[in-house]
Amino acid sequence: MKRSTASAPSNRASRPIPIPGGRVGLSVVLLALAIGATLLLRTPQPSAQSAAVDRPVPVSVATVQSSDLQVYLNGLGTVTPLNSVTVRSRVDGELIALHFAEGQMVREGALLAEIDPRPFQIQLQQAQAQLARDQALLANAQQDLARYEQLLKEDSIAQQQVSTQQALVRQYQAALQGDHAQLGNARLQLDYTRITAPIGGRIGLRTVDRGNLVRAADPNGLAVITQTQPIAIVFDIPEDDLSRVRERLRKASLPVTAFNRDQSTTLGQGQLTAIDNRINATTGMVRLKAQFPNRDEQLFPNQFVNARLLLEVARDSRVIPDAAIQRGADGPYVWVVGPDQKVTARPIQTATRDRGLTAITAGLQIGERVVIDGTERLAEGKAVEIVKKSQPADEASQSP
Repeated sequence: MKRSTASAPSNRASRPIPIPGGRVGLSVVLLALAIGATLLLRTPQPSAQSAAVDRPVPVSVATVQSSDLQVYLNGLGTVTPLNSVTVRSRVDGELIALHFAEGQMVREGALLAEIDPRPFQIQLQQAQAQLARDQALLANAQQDLARYEQLLKEDSIAQQQVSTQQALVRQYQAALQGDHAQLGNARLQLDYTRITAPIGGRIGLRTVDRGNLVRAADPNGLAVITQTQPIAIVFDIPEDDLSRVRERLRKASLPVTAFNRDQSTTLGQGQLTAIDNRINATTGMVRLKAQFPNRDEQLFPNQFVNARLLLEVARDSRVIPDAAIQRGADGPYVWVVGPDQKVTARPIQTATRDRGLTAITAGLQIGERVVIDGTERLAEGKAVEIVKKSQPADEASQSP
């Protein structure tokens, strides 16, 4: 019993005494070391930071040049045939023949269809017979008049009888004039049984089949012919440009180019031929018409196209690529590269543009260099490194 009592104190003395909060303190120390290391790594050395600030920005530049710039007016237009005719019959009758294929090109005067001619041939024969009858009556009346006049000279007949015979001759002469008119009308009606093309062009789908009875009063007709060579385009421009167009048109003809919807394909070259006599009060647009030869038939009636009117050529314009022009709160500006290879923002005034080039009226001089690529990293006085130098013509060739 004494051994067990003596050994108990020695066991309690050998145990380690626990330290309150030991684990929490160690965690705090480790966290502080981690944060310090992170801040140390993220903080750039003074020499590296200075080198990044002073490093020139790589840019591409173009030189301001003098060039002739074409001034265009663009408008959405519709292809319109110069002439469109509905082929109709001028007489009533049975359609016995069709001499055209739907959609084919026809020449003016070409035979298109035939109406049964027999009723009209009979009318012609009747008119001829009436003419022959009245001619015979006139000849007989003239012979009687000649005899009566001879008898009157011999005082063998009364003057009244001669006068009556003269009136009869004049009556038959008038009847002959009517007969000639009836004969001409009968021949005309017979000619109308042969329906010919009133104009040359492309004929559409027929509306009547052979064997049907057609009437002269039918508004639908047999088919429609549209003249496609030449053809016209009607397009609109803003009323503000009307005075310039009229002034230029008085001096010379104005060429017009037609493009497809996305302006990727040229459809034809033509000339401006007419200006409408009023401005649309709702849209503020005025309508123009241009005529195109359309020999390859790229233009089709009612087709929507983009029309581009060449108004003038601005000679010796100062031009730069469109890519050089930036937009700010005070208007357009460009980054100009100075002799010290540092850039300066300079406001400019622009005029017309054509094929990726813009004419500058103020703010730049011939030979100055403007930044066309890399502008997003520029600031006033920033040093630049020119990695590519191009001419405005090169930039224009890459523009649609």
